[in-house]
Amino acid sequence: MSPRHPQDPRVPDPHRGRPPAPPEPAPEGPEDGQLRLGDGHMRLDPNLTPHQRSLALRIQRTSKGFGVGFVLGLPLTFGGAHYGVTEHPAGFVASALGLALLVVGAVATVKLRALRRQLRQITPDAWRSPVAHLPSARKAARLAAYLNGLLAALSLAAAGYLLVKGAGWGAYGNSIGFGALLTAAFLPLAMATAATLTIPQLLRGVPAGARIGRSLYSILMLLGSMVLFSGVESAAVVPLTAGGTVTAICLAAMTLLGRMAQRMRAESG
Repeated sequence: MSPRHPQDPRVPDPHRGRPPAPPEPAPEGPEDGQLRLGDGHMRLDPNLTPHQRSLALRIQRTSKGFGVGFVLGLPLTFGGAHYGVTEHPAGFVASALGLALLVVGAVATVKLRALRRQLRQITPDAWRSPVAHLPSARKAARLAAYLNGLLAALSLAAAGYLLVKGAGWGAYGNSIGFGALLTAAFLPLAMATAATLTIPQLLRGVPAGARIGRSLYSILMLLGSMVLFSGVESAAVVPLTAGGTVTAICLAAMTLLGRMAQRMRAESG
């Protein structure tokens, strides 16, 4: 008997009915230029070098631990301690959990500092201005340092404002409110610390301090705008004046810091 033809329909074909192989997935990593965060993406500057891109992605990933550690750890620590003292000792369990989260945030902070130090070493703004010997650049650096000093003072004032207003909000008599209040006050305190640390950099002629100051001023301007809008809604003079003044100062400081950074980089403008 002659063998069946390979195309005989009665002969099962091992390749028949098999779906085509799916295409190989594109490798993910620093080369794709973006990082998934929840349902969104954070796209990086396409002008970054591969080394800068890799460090930026690692910083973004490490920032998650920093955010979770402090955003959850602060209210649990202080709110739990408040509840343990005023209501029931079980609150100290939440306080212990908050302390553990703060440790996670502290470890992430150390890693972030190391990664940012590496990124600054390969970023042009992290080096001394090429025209630092010129009077115009030195004057720009001094003005930027003064503006960041003002930023530190305003940030401390914002933290004090929140802590004082917390009494009127009833936060000190409520464990949840107490934890939320101290968490909110942590942001301007951290901003004041960051602004203070940029002053020695600016006095050495490093333009990066001006860029950091602009970013911090934008956050403070957001807080000032919130106070301004609350004053408009309530027709109260004090928050209206304070919020408007802070917002105007932040806008002017951000404009000046941008110009000072350009002068320190020897750019026109």
